[in-house]
Amino acid sequence: MISEKLQKGQLLIAEPSILGDLFFNRSVILLAEHSNEGSLGFIMNKPLEYTINDLVPDIEASFKIYNGGPVEQDNLYFIHTIPELIFDSIEISNGIYWGGDFELTKSLINEGKINKEDIRFFLGYTGWGANQLEEEIEGNSWAITVNKHKKDLLNTSSKKIWKEKITELGGDYLIWSNAPENPNLN
Repeated sequence: MISEKLQKGQLLIAEPSILGDLFFNRSVILLAEHSNEGSLGFIMNKPLEYTINDLVPDIEASFKIYNGGPVEQDNLYFIHTIPELIFDSIEISNGIYWGGDFELTKSLINEGKINKEDIRFFLGYTGWGANQLEEEIEGNSWAITVNKHKKDLLNTSSKKIWKEKITELGGDYLIWSNAPENPNLN
């Protein structure tokens, strides 16, 4: 059964069949939470035109902001690899943590103690209700894979990760790894 396979820390790879969906076409999602009540994740490869300073002017840094998903796009979320600096964070897995004390995080960034390799900010998140993600997986919207990058996932190229993950899946997926994002352009 799929729910036995699904667990936080895994990556969801958008199936090539998801075309024309601005949020999910060629998305790679880090599953940050999964339970019987539902699932939550962040899209790892959809950078926006904003920096953290654009959204939070008292942060003196130009860290890129990512589109985390269509839910609560007016809220800022973050994942990081430095729980020893950011208190009250929740471990996702493999050395990646979610959230924590935001005021402290702002201060640490401004003091130069946190750099862009340590943290990633998102507008919104991706969420699924009870059994919704399992149904989407059964409907071939998502492939599940292990996060082999571990905490280095935050430093993986957002432009290359979908192609890399599709190639790793092998088989019928290989033909899609070199296909254009819009098949009409082929």
